[in-house]
Amino acid sequence: MIPTGKFRALGLSVILAWGWKRALIALVAGALSALAMAPFNAWPVLFLTFPVVVWLIDGAAAGKWRGVPAAAMSGFWFGLGYFVPGLYWIGNAFLVDAPTFAWLMPFAVLGLPAYLALFTATGFALARLIWTRDASRVLALAIGLTVSEWLRGHALTGFPWNAFGYALSEPLALAQTASLVGLWGMTFLTVAIFASPAVLIDGSSRGRKPWIAAAMAMALLATMGIYGAVRLSLQPTVLTDVKLRIMQPNLQQDVKFNYAAKAEVMQRYLTLSDRASGPQSTGVSDANILIWPESAFPFFLAREADAMAQIAGLLPKGTVLMTGSVRAPDGPPGARITRAYNSIYTIDHDGSVLSVYDKLHLVPFGEYLPFQDWMEKLGFVQLTKVQGGFIPGARRRVMEIPQAPRALPLICYEAIFPGIAAANEERPGWIINVTNDGWFGNSTGPYQHLQQARLRAVEEGLPMVRAANTGISAVIDPSGRIVARLGLGIEGVLDAKLPSALPPTIYARLRDIPAGLILAVALLLVIRRRMARRTA
Repeated sequence: MIPTGKFRALGLSVILAWGWKRALIALVAGALSALAMAPFNAWPVLFLTFPVVVWLIDGAAAGKWRGVPAAAMSGFWFGLGYFVPGLYWIGNAFLVDAPTFAWLMPFAVLGLPAYLALFTATGFALARLIWTRDASRVLALAIGLTVSEWLRGHALTGFPWNAFGYALSEPLALAQTASLVGLWGMTFLTVAIFASPAVLIDGSSRGRKPWIAAAMAMALLATMGIYGAVRLSLQPTVLTDVKLRIMQPNLQQDVKFNYAAKAEVMQRYLTLSDRASGPQSTGVSDANILIWPESAFPFFLAREADAMAQIAGLLPKGTVLMTGSVRAPDGPPGARITRAYNSIYTIDHDGSVLSVYDKLHLVPFGEYLPFQDWMEKLGFVQLTKVQGGFIPGARRRVMEIPQAPRALPLICYEAIFPGIAAANEERPGWIINVTNDGWFGNSTGPYQHLQQARLRAVEEGLPMVRAANTGISAVIDPSGRIVARLGLGIEGVLDAKLPSALPPTIYARLRDIPAGLILAVALLLVIRRRMARRTA
C-alpha cells in the first residue's frame, strides 16, 4: 500500500513540531490511546496514535544529546495524556470520606498519572537510544516501552494497571496469545503491531519497501486471531460438579466500614446469600462454596462469636464459605489492635476456620503509606484509616477446600500482576479473586479490573471466580470466557458451576522466558541495523 500524500504530510508535521505543539500532540495521542482499554476496547485507535509516537521520536533527533531528552519529554506528555483519562476513577475513592480526603483528590488524579508517565518517558528515551532510520525503529519503540512497562509493574511494589498489552485482550481470540507470552509479550506485540503504519511515510528510495512492515504487522495480528479462534474451538468450557454461589451485596463504603452497622451488614449478607435465584437454585443449600467479597465486614470476623455462629447457622453440611475479612494479628487477649491483615477465610458449616490467606501485595496509599511512621507523624493517613497500615502476608499459598480443587487466592488488585497466579506448590485448580471495587463507583475502573483479571485466567489456563462488593462479579473459564456475571451496581447472587482447569500453558511453565526471547531477538535486529548503517 502506497501512503497517501495527506498521510505523509501528517507524519512530517508531527516530526517537525516543536515546543508546546509537540507536547499537545503527545498529550492528545496518549488520551486517545486510553480508549483501547475497557470498557471501550477501541484498540484500532492505536493504529493512529502509535505511529504518532514513532514520528515524535523521529523528530526528537533535532534536540540535544542525540534527542534523548526530547524523546523523554514527549513520552512524559503521552503518558500523562494516557493515564489521566484511564485512571480518573481513582479520584472517586477520595470522596468516600470527603471531609478527610477530598482535598487530596486533585493530587491523586494528576499526581499518580504524572508518576506513571515517568515510566513512559523512560520507554521513549530507551527507544531513542537504539533508534534507527528504517522500519526497525518500530522494534526499538516496542523494546523501549516493553522494558518501561515491566519496570512500571515492579518499581515501588509496581502498578501495571492498563499496561499496553491489555489492548489486545479483546476480542477474546486475540487474548489467547497471552497463554504463550504473558502480559509483557503482549505489550511488545501491541506496540510493534500498532506502530508499524508509521513507516509508510518513509518513501521507497534505495530499494525500501515501507509497506512490508505494515503488511507483516497485519499478518501477525491475523495470525494471533486465527490461533486464538482455533484454541477456543479446541478448548470448550467444561464444568465440574462444584456448585458456586457468589454474593454481591452492593454495599456503599460508608456502610461497609461502619462498625455501628454490624448487625445490618450481617443480616443483609445472610438474607442475600440464601435468596432463591431461580427454580434450580433455591438458596445456599444448593451450593458447595459460598463466596463473599473482600473485607466483607466492618469488624474482625474471627473475634465476633455471634457472627461466626450466624455463619454456622447459614451453612448447611457440605457447604463452605470463602470470604474476605480483616484479620487481627495474633496477640494476648484484650491487647489493643493497631494493625491488621487483609485476608480470605475458608469457614466450614460448623463455624470452624479451615484456612486463611493474608494479602501479600498491599495497595500503596490505600492499605499502607510509604514511610508509614514518618507520614503519620505529618498527619497523613491511608484511605482505609488503619493506623500503622495493613500487615503484608508472609507468602502466597493455595487454600484447601473440602470436596473441591485447591484455590489460589488473589485479593483485589493482586489480580493485575502477571506471574503470581502460580504458587511454588502443587498446581491449583482455580483462582479466587475477592475485591471491593466499590471505592471507584460507577466508573471505568471496575471494567478495567475485570479485563485484567480475565487475562490472568488465560495466562495460567486456570478458571477465575471473582466476588466483588459492587460488581463486577464473574465466573471465568480458563480460556477467558465469562461463564456467568453480575453487572456493576447490582445486588444479587450469582450461581454457577466451577469450570475445569486446562493443562499448564506455555506461559505457566516458562513465565517470561518467551517474552524475554522476543525482546532479545528484536534487540539484536535493531543493533544489526544500526551497525549496518554505520558501516554503509
